Amino acid sequence: MRKYDAVIFDMDGIIFDSERATLACWISLEKKYGICDMEKNFLACIGTTKDRTREIMLEAYGDEFPYDLYAKEASKMFHDKYDGGRLPMKKGVTNILDYLKKNHKKIALASSTRLKTVIEQLREAHILTYFDEVIAGDMVAKSKPEPDIFLLACKKIGVDPDNAYAVEDSYNGIKAAYAGGLKAVMVPDLLPADDEMIKLAEIVVNDLDCVVDYLSKFK
Repeated sequence: MRKYDAVIFDMDGIIFDSERATLACWISLEKKYGICDMEKNFLACIGTTKDRTREIMLEAYGDEFPYDLYAKEASKMFHDKYDGGRLPMKKGVTNILDYLKKNHKKIALASSTRLKTVIEQLREAHILTYFDEVIAGDMVAKSKPEPDIFLLACKKIGVDPDNAYAVEDSYNGIKAAYAGGLKAVMVPDLLPADDEMIKLAEIVVNDLDCVVDYLSKFK
């Protein structure tokens, strides 16, 4: 049976249904300003940092695209609707966190989102105390698909990467976990598992309850 000591979670699309919520804000801007192909270009940004997202959008729409203004407007729409603990969590979040605590596993978070936002959202959802360590995108020099964020998380919790699972929804996240030597579990959100993800991930499952079922084989 495969031993593991820790599980490291992505946040957006795994803990919170935030990617779908953010996409809805950008689709509203698409309709308001007549922007084309917003969903396609938004999906290309999943699993990246704020800075890389800006680069992707400018590559898609050109240097004259007022990304900063649109991003500010989309951010206001998001925070007006979801701040204060209103951001919906994905199915099975508390179930898997309780399961891991009960079985004395280390729990960490490795998100490309900046630390201030990560802490606020976890605290407002009353789940921050579950995590032994929280690593954010502004704490590493290289973002996903580079493995730096997962390697730092493993270092902080004192666990070898090959004894840790990474739970991810994005292509960049799965690539980062695999590159770091962690066992990747994909729970698709907006992006389906393609052939590459199926090859890199240990397993692809529908939700976090299914992850619990999978991990229960390896106590």
